[in-house]
Parts: sequence; structure tokens; C-alpha cells
Amino acid sequence: MKKPTGKKTAPRSPAAPPEGSSIWQQFDMMRRAFVASPLLKPILWLTTGSLAVIIVTAIGQIILNRWYRPFFDSIERRDLNAFFYQLLLFVVIAGVLLIFNVTQQWLNQMVRLKLREGLTLDLIGQWMRPRRAFRLANGGAIGVNPDQRMQEDAGHLADLTTDLGFGLVQSSILLASFVGVLWSLSAGFAFQIGDRSLEIPGYMVWAAILYAGSASCVSWLVARPLVGLNGERYAREADLRFSMMHVNEHIDAISLAGGEDGERRRLELDLSSVLGSVRNIYRAQINLAWVQDGYGWVTVVAPILIAAPVYFAGNISFGGLMMAVGAFNQVHSSLKWFVANIGAIADWRATLLRVAAFRRALIVADTLHDREKRIEFVENDRASLTFDNLEVVSPSGRTRLAEPHIEIGAGQRVIISGDPRAGKTLLFRALAGLWPWGGGRVGLPVDDSVAFIPRAPYFPRGRLRNALAYPHSNGFADSEIVAALTKVGLDHLAASLDQEARWERELSDDDQRLLAFARILLQRPRWVIIDEALETMDSDALKRALSIFETDLRETAVIKIGRTPRNGALFSRVIHLVKDAEGPALKPVRFAEGVPEKELATQGAP
Repeated sequence: MKKPTGKKTAPRSPAAPPEGSSIWQQFDMMRRAFVASPLLKPILWLTTGSLAVIIVTAIGQIILNRWYRPFFDSIERRDLNAFFYQLLLFVVIAGVLLIFNVTQQWLNQMVRLKLREGLTLDLIGQWMRPRRAFRLANGGAIGVNPDQRMQEDAGHLADLTTDLGFGLVQSSILLASFVGVLWSLSAGFAFQIGDRSLEIPGYMVWAAILYAGSASCVSWLVARPLVGLNGERYAREADLRFSMMHVNEHIDAISLAGGEDGERRRLELDLSSVLGSVRNIYRAQINLAWVQDGYGWVTVVAPILIAAPVYFAGNISFGGLMMAVGAFNQVHSSLKWFVANIGAIADWRATLLRVAAFRRALIVADTLHDREKRIEFVENDRASLTFDNLEVVSPSGRTRLAEPHIEIGAGQRVIISGDPRAGKTLLFRALAGLWPWGGGRVGLPVDDSVAFIPRAPYFPRGRLRNALAYPHSNGFADSEIVAALTKVGLDHLAASLDQEARWERELSDDDQRLLAFARILLQRPRWVIIDEALETMDSDALKRALSIFETDLRETAVIKIGRTPRNGALFSRVIHLVKDAEGPALKPVRFAEGVPEKELATQGAP
């Protein structure tokens, strides 16, 4: 529990230049986040180890390719001793390559794991910076599913980045290794066309490049729509997941109202959108399969057809032919890496766009409405809370206090009241520093903590004693906790201090609010600001909640925002809140998410 700020607000530093939506700008933003990660060193060490294994494996593949010549030559000569000797060599080469393949797979998995850890920790760190998550949640569509961006998308991006990155490196190394082999096998060969001789140095290398290049171009043209289609699919999947979570969170009210049919229809519509987007992806993948599988069948005979002129001319033996086929397949496999991974690249591109756009939104959330006037917070030189010309601006207009200057002294009990939809919760958020847009000045009491009690109190999942100490890590003695629970009528929870649960589901609404007041009693702030948390409490619960300020917390100042409670004797002063719908309003802003721009406007302000 703390006040929104301690001293006069410092001048705002210039906002970071906005990140663009191009692939390179998105990639550069993620690269800078990676460089700043504390996991950079272990990732680099694991990557270095994996690259070393890839290089050694490539050398082993060259040795294996050279083994083809004597092995198949022994078959051609029907030399049984040489045949078994070459089989023994194969067992040794294959065994060593197997060890390195398994080692490389383990290193790749460790890199994938560390990348996911670093990326997710970075996003969580950005999300949990003071007030960012609140502003993002009230900032439009991009703030609807932060859990999916940080959990599913971040993990998927780490997996794809690792697989595609190491796959590209391995293909490049194998390409460089086997181009020389293929070149030497086809060097000096001349095609006889009638009486003329045509020599193409290393013609098998050029044939492999032409073959794989044509496949890559055609595949890219066919698969290009997959980038947008994958992005659309992830957005629709997020909508369906959010709808299901929303229904689950409000299942009691839905069941009581008999609204299952309506919710089922809404879920079916969201599912239909997901299935439609997946159907479009499948259609694009089928088109891509025609290209990839077609080239795949041709590849069965292509290397033999290309190497056949050299073999039938008598320039190489049967073993040399098999060696040329193996080298061609390695070169072709490396060159067609793009073709084989076009779907994964499109998926990686779409996932990168979502994660980078989310991270950008987190950063830009601090600068939303940066040109709008903001409420100034200062620290008073005395124990008092002051409001000077305080007004709060939202998209629906302006909310202001009726009196230009208000001072609330230590220990006073005050109600700030207004008509329905006057913006009472908006004022509560503004005093907490969550909603900075408006004007005027708020003077906070010097060196005193300010506690805020919202309409729906929050309790972290875990032990009850930790929920009562939240947000502090240091707990309280059992005797203090039991006394506080007894004071508010929750003594039946004294035996559950070490029980772990989701307390918002275990307790009734009144008990949750009483537990929030027990937390106030334990933490003993000098100032308490309450949103409309007392309005729906029954008379007994309300009496117990307010009793703590009549006895144990007599010196605590209480500012209640809302209607006058039924037991209003505690409050001796009323301040009126005025809604000015014709006053200046907060203008919506636009935020580019990398795909069509989405409005990042503050929505649903109370």
C-alpha cells in the first residue's frame, strides 16, 4: 500500500521513437530485448556449442559421402571382403554421427528453453511495470489477451526461432561443404552435341541451384498468403479463448439467468471464426503441397538424370555416381531449405508480429495521450491531503470536484459523492495514479502511506496469511492475524491461514470485502481511500467493516468515494463530484499493431 507518487512529478522524458511495423524493425526490437536479457550468456554458450556440433556433423557427412564410392564400387566388383569392410566403416561413421545428432538435438532444446524463458520474462517484466498492465487493459484490442501473447505466442516464437535458425545454419554449412564435392565430380566434363563439345564447369552445381531456385520461387509465390492467414488465425484463437475464459469466470450468473443457450451461440460463432481461418490456412497449405510434393517426386530421379551423362561417358564409376547423387541431394536439400520451411517461416513471421506488437504496445502504453494535460502529484509538507482545481478527463467528458480547493486533515472521515455515472471510480483511479489524464493538483500527505480499497478486492492465489500481507512479502504474527479476522467477523478462517486457495472463489462477496478490511487493520495505513466497496454489503458486514475505524484505526483518515453508507455516522463531511459531459474529452489514439491499425482508445471509462 503506497501513494501514487511521493514528490512533484518530474518532467517526462522524451518518448522512445515508435517502433515500425516492418519485419526488420520488429526483429531489431526483439534483438535489443535479447541483448539486454540476463540469460544472454547461457544462450550464447549453448548456441556456440550447437554450432560446433553442426560443423563437426557436416564434416562427418562429407566423410560419409566419400564412403559411398568404395562401398558401391565393391558391390559393382562383387568384392565380398571389401563390402564387409566398408559396412564396418559405416557402423563407425553412423555411430559417431548418431552421437552428434543426439547432442545437437539436446543443445537445440536447451536453447529453445532458454529463449522462451528470456522472452517470457522480458514480456512479464514490461507488463508488470507500474500501471502499465492497467493502461494496456483499458487500451483497446491488443490488451485483451496478454496471457496468450506471453505464454503461447512467446513459447511458439522461441520454438520456431530455434528450429529455423539452426536449420538455416546447418543447411548453409552443408551447402558450402558439398558444393565443392559436386563441383569436383562434374569438373572437366564436356557435353557432346553433334560434332561440337560444350563444357560447363561444375555443371551439376548449377543444375542443383537452378532446380532448387525454381522450387523456392514457386513455393514463395504460393505460400506468401500464409503470413497474413496465420496472423488472422492467432487473433481468432485469442478471441475464442477469451470468450471461454469470460464464460467460465461468470458461470454462476449465466446459470442463474439461464443464459447457457445464448453463450453457446456466441462461443459457436467464435469457434466458426477460428475454423474459417484454419480452413483458409489449410487451403493455402494444399496449394503449397502441390508444389512441394511435385518437386519431391521429381527429386527422386533428378540427381541420377543430372549425373547420368558423366557416368555413361565413363568418367566416373558406379560408386562415383552414387557419391555424386549423395552430394547432389545434400546440395539440393540445403538449397531447398526455404521451400521445405516456407510454412514455418510464415508462421514465425506472424508470431513475431504478434509478440513484437504486444511488446511495443507495452512500451507505448506509457506515452498514451502524451500531449494531454495530466494531474500533478506533489508531496505536502504536512499531514494533509489536498485537491486544487482537480478534474479528471475521459472519453465521455470531464469529472471535477465542486470545490476548487479541498483539504482533508489527518484522521478526518470524508465522503466524495456524486450522481450515478458521475465518474466516481474514475476519480478513485486518478487518486491512485492509474488514470493520470486531467488537470489540477493532488497534494499527498508527507511520509504517510495511502491504502486504496477497490470495489472488488484482490487476493493472490496462495496461502491466506500471504493474502492478508499482500502486497508486502513480510507477514504478521498468527495472533495479530487471528485478532484482525475476529474483529471483522471472519474468525472461522483462523484455522485456514496456511491453506492455499483461490480466495475470490472460496469466499462470498461480503467476506472478501471484510477480508480486505482485515488486511487494512493489519497493515495500519494512515490514509485509506475506498471506492464503492461498501454499497452492496449487508448491514452486519458493513458495521463490522467500519468498526475498525472507530476503535483500532481511530487516527486513520478515511475518504470514501460513492454514496453515503447506511451507517453514515462515521463520516462527518461530504464533498460533491460533478460530471461535465460538455467539457473537454480525452481523444482516442491510433496504435499500429503491424497489421491493420487498431484503435488503442481508452474504453468504458466509469
